[in-house]
Amino acid sequence: MAAEVAKVSAGIGECRHYCRVVSDCRVSGLAGLLLTHGAGGGADHHTLVSLEQALGQELGLPVRRIEFSYRRDGKRFPDRVTNLVAELRTAAGAFADELGVDTTQIVLGGRSLGGRVCSLAVAEGLPAAGLVLLSYPLHPPRKPDRLRVEHFGDIGVPVLFVTGDRDPFGTHEEFAEHTGAISGSVTMRWLEGQNHDPNPAADPEIVAATAEFLKLGPAR
Repeated sequence: MAAEVAKVSAGIGECRHYCRVVSDCRVSGLAGLLLTHGAGGGADHHTLVSLEQALGQELGLPVRRIEFSYRRDGKRFPDRVTNLVAELRTAAGAFADELGVDTTQIVLGGRSLGGRVCSLAVAEGLPAAGLVLLSYPLHPPRKPDRLRVEHFGDIGVPVLFVTGDRDPFGTHEEFAEHTGAISGSVTMRWLEGQNHDPNPAADPEIVAATAEFLKLGPAR
């Protein structure tokens, strides 16, 4: 689906912007970025397309957007999370094989449900260079007791969270409380005035935050 371009070597750099810093959050030999979609959208979501265009076509990082099978099959609702994690594992392995690397050189990322699936896969043992979690659904709206953080303590890679400051799936205080369980470095970026599905005008800010996290330099 996505155009593939030459590999680059980059690191996940020093954490800034409301981040908690551990001793070293650099990862050498970054080879690619795999992106997943949210429950109600697909791989053609404008933010995912913007990330591919800016990081892939402009900055030279191989980027792949994947579509979960329930979307390809025309289903309205996602499959069980365990099935989605298995799909992600397969897709990450295939992408890494195509690039001639292993998944330790692939950053996994996604919007909402897709990001959660990526984080679960890493927590369950899928090697990865890092995580880019866009609009992470910390809990369902108006249900702060139904947290989706039980696996955070098993995540040991650098993580970037990019979330709207009006997103009902998690507040500043809730993210600050629960991301501390992640042993990898954590960078938190808030999008001013944005909800769970940031509008296209916010895409350049999301792209810039991701490029900075991956230490790719500015995207045009």
